[in-house]
Amino acid sequence: MDLRERFIETNGIKLHVMEAGPEDGPMILFLHGFPEFWWAWRKQLPYFADKGYRVVAPDQRGYNLSDKPEGVAAYNIDKLAKDMIGLIDAYGQKQVYLVGHDWGASVSWWLALKYPDRFRKLVILNVPHPKIMAKNVFTNTAQMQRSWYIFFFQIPGAVDRLAAAGDYEWVLQLITTSANPGTFSPAELEEYRKAFRQPGAFTAMVNWYRAMIQTQSEPPRSFDVTVPMIFMWGEEDVAMLTEMADQSMRYCKQGRLIKLPGVSHWIQHEAADKVNAQIAEFFEQT
Repeated sequence: MDLRERFIETNGIKLHVMEAGPEDGPMILFLHGFPEFWWAWRKQLPYFADKGYRVVAPDQRGYNLSDKPEGVAAYNIDKLAKDMIGLIDAYGQKQVYLVGHDWGASVSWWLALKYPDRFRKLVILNVPHPKIMAKNVFTNTAQMQRSWYIFFFQIPGAVDRLAAAGDYEWVLQLITTSANPGTFSPAELEEYRKAFRQPGAFTAMVNWYRAMIQTQSEPPRSFDVTVPMIFMWGEEDVAMLTEMADQSMRYCKQGRLIKLPGVSHWIQHEAADKVNAQIAEFFEQT
């Protein structure tokens, strides 16, 4: 695969972006989550580039080589979404396909709610609709127990110092202990460590969680998702209750839920063949 590297200005910051595929192909925007970066899509980019898509995978703000504005307020979900609208504009695209995982899925939900006309189709991986997420994180005891880290991350500087003190080994263990055995090789984990070591990166990454609790966003006119979508869910996700996937579907007016038994939160890594095939089939449908 011929990967191309770019730095693109959008919404007052500069994002590091990797892309592949024909420049005149229909564009797929892939949005990673925590604690990954563009490399989270290494099993998807060549697959879809070979199918003739222009695949675009940015480091979202605060991650890896992208700009890392200071302060919690800089990571409000409205700003994260506007980053992506600016990126789409920079590519000269009126509409794109959108795929998001983890925090990238949260941004993707928000984009589909606030800018539905900019997206042909939507794919969400292992994060529930924002209304369902908020309700369960704050009222469902079982989900609150699984979401302990969200509340721990609110302590100013605590997780930042803890992670850096051990050269981010603790963060890598969070990844491996929540994934099926063998999902990430030692060499792959080192790529994550390199990204964590970027100056200011880990604090910026955690600020996404802080902004989730500490800032307010402007709600969309409706919380119904009208963009045609598929919602893929690894049922062995240790951080998210599967019932939240079912509950999310009440908001998906043109949505279909696909559950993958035996697959963890790291769905596009563990079940790349199934995930890729499902997305490709969905995008090819008229």
